Formats: sequence, structure tokens, C-alpha cells
Amino acid sequence: MRNKNVKRTIPLLVCLILILSTSAFAQDSNTVKLQGRVMSLDLYRNVMTVNEKVFVLDPQTTIKDEKDYPISIERLKPEAWVYVEGENNKVIKKLVAKKIYLLPKYIEKRERHLYPFME
Repeated sequence: MRNKNVKRTIPLLVCLILILSTSAFAQDSNTVKLQGRVMSLDLYRNVMTVNEKVFVLDPQTTIKDEKDYPISIERLKPEAWVYVEGENNKVIKKLVAKKIYLLPKYIEKRERHLYPFME
């Protein structure tokens, strides 16, 4: 009887440890980096949606082209490809965009070495 309980308990403990450790490792960083299309852009509210993630644009947000030159925010349009680096702001509970790079197209993994900000 006791042997059966041990056989049931050990796999459950292993699963519990794995689940808890993966969630602990996933919370390593508050930094978000992603490539995607601009789904929506509201300059009045300073909000942009990329890959269904909503980013807040603040005065420190830098916007650059694929050659790392500064550009104006007016160059960002819906459906444009961008690479966004942001941080999860725990105070306002939103993603804040720190750097936005306007891309000419989707950048494949084999091409990313051509764009140093993506490495």
C-alpha cells in the first residue's frame, strides 16, 4: 500500500518542480524584443499594437530605420514591419517601447546578422 503511494507521489512532485522552475526561469527579464507588423497606431494616445501586444510610446522612445538612423514617427504606418525593444513597466502594468526600428520586410533568421540591433 505504501509503495503505491510513493509511486504516485514521486511523478507528481517531479511535475510540480518542473512547472515551478519553468515559470521562475521565464520571469528572468522584463525586456521584450519582437519583430512584427504594426497592427494599429494611435498617435493621440501614444499607443502601438504589434503582434497583438500593446506598446506605450513615451518621450524616451527612439524610432529608427533599418540602418539605425533616427526617423520621425510619421513614417510608422499600419502594416509596416518593425522590430520593437520594450520593457514591462510594473507600475503602469504596460509594455513601454524603448526602441522601434522600421524594417523594409520580414527579416529571416539567416538575414538577422545584417541588422546588428536584432542580435
